[in-house]
Amino acid sequence: MALSRRLMRNAPRAGMVILAAIGVTSCRPSANVVRIGVTGSFSDPIGLPMKQAAELAAEEINADGGINGRRLELVMRDDYADPDSAVFIAGDLYDSDVSAVVGHLFSGETLAAAPVYNGGNKPVAAISPSSSSPELTGAGDYTFRVCPSDLAHGAALAHWVRDRLHLTRGALLYLNDEYGRGIRQTFVEEYLKLGGALEAIDPYIGDRPEVGPYLDRLARGEHPEFLVVAGNHGEGEEILRQARKRGLNMPVLGGDGLEGIQEAGALAEGVYLSSPYFPAIPTSLNQRFVEAFRKKYPGAGAPNQPAAGTYDAIYLLREVIARAGTDRESVRRALAGVGSSTPSFEGVSGTIGFDASGDVATQNVYIGLVRRGVVEVQGSQESMGAR
Repeated sequence: MALSRRLMRNAPRAGMVILAAIGVTSCRPSANVVRIGVTGSFSDPIGLPMKQAAELAAEEINADGGINGRRLELVMRDDYADPDSAVFIAGDLYDSDVSAVVGHLFSGETLAAAPVYNGGNKPVAAISPSSSSPELTGAGDYTFRVCPSDLAHGAALAHWVRDRLHLTRGALLYLNDEYGRGIRQTFVEEYLKLGGALEAIDPYIGDRPEVGPYLDRLARGEHPEFLVVAGNHGEGEEILRQARKRGLNMPVLGGDGLEGIQEAGALAEGVYLSSPYFPAIPTSLNQRFVEAFRKKYPGAGAPNQPAAGTYDAIYLLREVIARAGTDRESVRRALAGVGSSTPSFEGVSGTIGFDASGDVATQNVYIGLVRRGVVEVQGSQESMGAR
């Protein structure tokens, strides 16, 4: 998730950290435990499922014998969606005895903390479940992520519009920040390459964007066959409202920034969105995860992408540490080899194998469709042949 995905804007809270260990109350070294740091914006509605999924994974792993008979303990830290807090927490985890870190949630915090995890004489591998900024590529040998970058979403949406919906003429509105510009760039490049045409490509800013003039122009002219909104849920809902008032009833599409758009009810009916993960992905592995998550947290709703990415990262580290041990350099080396020197990891969100930059090279981007208040999976990047 890019910097623009934050739902909260908190002041630095470097001194306000939360320690939560599964089964213990201290972080003193012990030969009988393996410790993994987990950090993200747990006070954020998007980030809370990340914490819950980590706890679920640890509980399951320990019930299954732990890691080579050693109990897994999670050292939890809330970074409050604040880069300064993320740097402080990264230093705290760096100085602890954790073998690896799962975090951070948002790209801004991950980028701020990366120099800490990659520095000094005892660097520690950090796996982000959901940081999608292209800037994260090459952030350091100890920086990994289990989701594709923002750039993958534009290409997946372009193939969906052209190859599946067979639409040849559209328009695009994009949030004028790193996230929106990234989706705009790859969508436009891929869609034009596929033979499509775009009547308008316009930027907007703010949570309640002033896009009326753009929409008026589209309404006065030949209505485009579709509209791409490269932004977030709140802005997308406002743009939908304004478009429908002008009689612009074409299909609307967007990236994972539109997560939660289905909560807009009838207004969001028929909206397409891309994501590395949907709880409706019809694999047995994912269905078991969703069922276990709902059973443990009955009031939480379905798990989101950060939850699935965290769950996968914890289980991936279980495999890596069982094979390579708890030494930080050994963990990093083993992680870097996943998908090359050792087999890829099959997770609830898809196949995970890292390239030389710590990115997941082959993980799918899925396309979902809002129907009657839920998102139904329609297809994936792999099924469309997009790369």
